[in-house]
Amino acid sequence: MMTQIETTLHYDNGFIDDEEDYMLQEDEWDRDLLLDPAWEKQQRKTFTAWCNSHLRKAGTQIENIEDDFRNGLKLMLLLEVISGERLPKPDRGKMRFHKIANVNKALDFITSKGVKLVSIGAEEIVDGNVKMTLGMIWTIILRFAIQDISVEETSAKEGLLLWCQRKTAPYRNVNVQNFHVSYYLKQILIFRSSLTLIQFPKMDDPMGNLNLAFEIAEKHLDIPKMLDAEDIINTPKPDERAIMTYVSCFYHAFAGAEQAETAANRICKVLGVNQENEKLMEEYERLASELLEWIRKTTPWLENRTPEKTMVEMQRKLEDFRDYRRMHKPPKVQEKCQLEISFNTLQTKLRISNRPAFMPSEGKMVSDIASAWQGLEGAEKGYEEWLLTEIRRLERLDHLAEKFRQKATTHETWANGKELILSLKDYETASLTEVRALLRKHDAFESDLAAHQDRVEQIAAIAQELNELDYHEVAAVNQRCQSICDLWDQLGTLTQKRREALERTEKLLETIDQLFLEFAKRSAPFNNWMEGAMEDLQDMFIVHTIEEVQSLISAHEQFKATLPEADGERQAILGIQNEVQKISQSYSIKANLINPYSTITTEELLAKWDKVKKLVPQREGSLQEELARQHANERLRRQFAAQANLIGPWIQTRMEEIGRCSLEVGGTLEDQMTQLKQFEHVIVTYKPNVDKLEGDHQLIQESLIFDNKHTNYTMEHIRVGWELLLTTIARTINEIETQILTRDAKGISQEQMHEFRSSFNHFDRKKHGAMDTDDFRACLISMGYDLGEVEFARIMMMVDPSATGMVSFQSFIDFMTRETADTDTADQVVASFRILAADKPYILVEELRRELPPEQAEYCILRMPPYRGPGGLPGALDYTAFSTALYGESDL
Repeated sequence: MMTQIETTLHYDNGFIDDEEDYMLQEDEWDRDLLLDPAWEKQQRKTFTAWCNSHLRKAGTQIENIEDDFRNGLKLMLLLEVISGERLPKPDRGKMRFHKIANVNKALDFITSKGVKLVSIGAEEIVDGNVKMTLGMIWTIILRFAIQDISVEETSAKEGLLLWCQRKTAPYRNVNVQNFHVSYYLKQILIFRSSLTLIQFPKMDDPMGNLNLAFEIAEKHLDIPKMLDAEDIINTPKPDERAIMTYVSCFYHAFAGAEQAETAANRICKVLGVNQENEKLMEEYERLASELLEWIRKTTPWLENRTPEKTMVEMQRKLEDFRDYRRMHKPPKVQEKCQLEISFNTLQTKLRISNRPAFMPSEGKMVSDIASAWQGLEGAEKGYEEWLLTEIRRLERLDHLAEKFRQKATTHETWANGKELILSLKDYETASLTEVRALLRKHDAFESDLAAHQDRVEQIAAIAQELNELDYHEVAAVNQRCQSICDLWDQLGTLTQKRREALERTEKLLETIDQLFLEFAKRSAPFNNWMEGAMEDLQDMFIVHTIEEVQSLISAHEQFKATLPEADGERQAILGIQNEVQKISQSYSIKANLINPYSTITTEELLAKWDKVKKLVPQREGSLQEELARQHANERLRRQFAAQANLIGPWIQTRMEEIGRCSLEVGGTLEDQMTQLKQFEHVIVTYKPNVDKLEGDHQLIQESLIFDNKHTNYTMEHIRVGWELLLTTIARTINEIETQILTRDAKGISQEQMHEFRSSFNHFDRKKHGAMDTDDFRACLISMGYDLGEVEFARIMMMVDPSATGMVSFQSFIDFMTRETADTDTADQVVASFRILAADKPYILVEELRRELPPEQAEYCILRMPPYRGPGGLPGALDYTAFSTALYGESDL
């Protein structure tokens, strides 16, 4: 039986309750409770208002409490509204037994909730028994509005009384002891309202205070007016049940407000984390897009293999490529590294806050960027090789083209006028001597023609090679070569025809002077030899090593050794001409002394011989200059090799030091970070050595040096090693920072981190920085995990989502800390939103703006989907789908 606690209040009207009389009369008041007209009036009014506060949710109400519940229909509806459960389908008939059946269904439902009904039967309710009807309603109020109230493990009534005492404690002259004394309700109704809605009440105006409190409660707290101020002020001992019913409404209103405040704080925290993560995601998307766009624009330029026509243009391309390597690419290398670091940091923050992993837009994964970067570097390497090959090809083409022009000019000079000479018919009017002279002359011409056969073949061969090497002026070369070949064929044909004509006339002519004939035969080869020597002495040469220059110098010395023999031949030929003049003078010959068998004169031979003697020292000087240039190139090779042979091992040593530091177990993560920062400083200060090597490499390229036997390191090796070193130190520092972030966020001690690192290093048997599947299983077993196949497969999906068969240290640390983390869950967020929505499955825009700060409220309104479930109002939002989407448990 509920005990009654008396309340002693002092007002200016002088009324004082006698506590002892109250305790003596308690049993009588309980027995005659509903017989007192004032109490019955208070209960009717209070219980009717309480029922209507719930029935209005179903769009109905009652006017007379004993009449409107007689058919049982509104009674069943009331129980459905306040319990949230469905009752059996009511009988719709109007007969008495239909009404009794409906009331029994309601009473059975009340009994099913653990409520024991004493002396309350369906017949009394149907008959309109006021006492029984009010008793039944009080039973319902106790079960569904008061029973669940508990403060510090007290009973429902005691808990409600204790709550009232605590809420009124800050106010002077207020001392709540029970639910009977008439002025109690006035105080408990005004105390909370005075905080935000009205000023502190005046203790000398109880009637005004009660009316003001009732109006404020009905207007702002949605608590209907259940009593009039007169019912309380004018009644010495107000009905306890009416007062408790009224007070319970205030308890639930204020308790809901406190829950809403707590729920709002939780949602603000969750949304703040989510907003920060989204900003990081947007920044990653922007940086990834810019880097991929730069790669997309740069790769076609590197893949373009359209050759230029001249050496100058190709060397300009090479200079553009060097500018790209020195100025344009290094900042992008740093951007790529920073992008990977940002991605890892974001993923760590998402794991720590129990959010789903960040999946960038299609084509913007770190692996996509790495793949695009790999394609860029592949095109870059091929581009540089192609540039050097094209420069070599153009250099060869220029040499061949110049050689072709020299030989073609020499041949054209020789062939000029030959066609006209061979077409002459001077033998028709000549004497026998003149005919024989013409025949001998023709023999000499044929010898000369045969001597020029090699030159024509060389010209054709050079033209063919220029065609094969795709020389840009090959059309002009082909045209000139074709003209030479056509003329050569024509000369052959004309030579053959003239010989036939001379041989037919030979029997009619006298013997021709043998000396002229001998002169012609000997002077022609010697003349060809001198022309060939002049060609060779003026020939361009391209060498790349000292040995090649020395080989040319040796060949030149051998040529010089043949000059005395050639000078003897020259003197012999001049002796023939001198003998002709001697005979002519001896025998007084008046004939023209021009040799009829040859167009070569002694003056021409002397001039060519003088030219050969001048070209010999010029050639020797050119070879010596080239030898000096090759020595200078050799010094550049040795200078580059000396630096490269130091820098290459230095980079390898730093890589090994970084690898050892990342695997150390003894020190703290901060110690490892300090050591890595020191390594990073050493690397940055070493950069000038690499820059100096780049300068030496530029000198080598400008000198067209293509190989270096003094070192195995190329500039590309040093560049790749240096870039890998920079990337490795940055990634290692990021891994340690991630471990520190994980340790601090998860509350992992330094000893635990050492234990994790020791276990990982022990089972990383291949020392690859990652454990394979078998090693990881053995590691878990050693740490006390009881693994079945299904459980191990689940763990592997967590630590190796890409199914690579390897478990990195970071994945190992995440696994060891993930399941013990104390983080928010989707269910907690859903429960918080449910409190804000007053237990509705949806929430309205105005509720969000009322309960949450403006920024978080607008964030939810923008992203929360419409509610499509049953009973939703226009503009209702689905907070359940929104909350599960925050933790990656839906596709929203």
